[in-house]
Amino acid sequence: MTNVLLFGATVLIWGTTWIAIKYQVGLVPESVSVAYRFALAAVLIFLWVWARRLPLRFAVRDHAFMAGQGLCIFSTNFYLFYRAAEHLTSGLLAVIFSLAVVMNIVNGAIFLRVRPDLRTLLGAACGLLGMTVVFWPEFAGFSLANASSLAVLTALAATYSFSLGNIVALRNQKAGLPVLPSSAYGMAYGAAAMALLALISGEAFLFDPRPAYVGSLLYLALFGSVLAFACYLVLLGRIGAGRSAYVTVLFPIIALALSTVFEDFTWTTGATAGVALILFGNVLVLVKPGKTVATKPKRSPTT
Repeated sequence: MTNVLLFGATVLIWGTTWIAIKYQVGLVPESVSVAYRFALAAVLIFLWVWARRLPLRFAVRDHAFMAGQGLCIFSTNFYLFYRAAEHLTSGLLAVIFSLAVVMNIVNGAIFLRVRPDLRTLLGAACGLLGMTVVFWPEFAGFSLANASSLAVLTALAATYSFSLGNIVALRNQKAGLPVLPSSAYGMAYGAAAMALLALISGEAFLFDPRPAYVGSLLYLALFGSVLAFACYLVLLGRIGAGRSAYVTVLFPIIALALSTVFEDFTWTTGATAGVALILFGNVLVLVKPGKTVATKPKRSPTT
């Protein structure tokens, strides 16, 4: 699959998961919902890996890093976002998550000694500026004394957890760990961590049988977790943390469109200008001078 298709699939799916997360908040505790989601996703990937006879036996050291990936990306990240979703709209959650593009660049420089080029920095800046313009009314109304402000800090912590997980995922790929098996183990470890948190916190393992909860859970597990994360992690290995994380700047456009329909977001001149800035930043990051994104892909690390 080309980088364009990987990028497009990730943006489209992740752009629609934020509305689905809103349907997960309510009766079932957040830790339990996240455990359900990634336990189901892990089972599906393990079945696929087993059917394709991909390797499932790894060294103890590799399992430690797969667990680290699971704790950062497949548990802590989403647990905090589910908590924040109680007080923030889905579009605003997506905007905050878009800060991963900056966090990945910083963490890549710190942990991987990857120096970002000027186009990547300018593209990220344009994207973040665009998101700020789009959601400026929401940002301007915040106060540290209210629940929404605490939810913003929670979402920022969730985004940083995701960014750290990206660094661990890159380490795993460079160590030769195939994407799908390592993701399956990571999701299993993440689900186990959330189940343990629920037990320690005394939270009941409830289940909401209503179609909205069941349907969103299945969508988040199959599409948002299995398919989108597989595409994203392959893209991560091909083009690096800084450029691949730009999907987190682009998919808020989709989240914004859904927020328009389901959460009464109103398009303004500022919102339109912000979207234009995001698209321009996307071009800066993904397209190098004299090149196109759809170059011949390297051998996929999933095999």
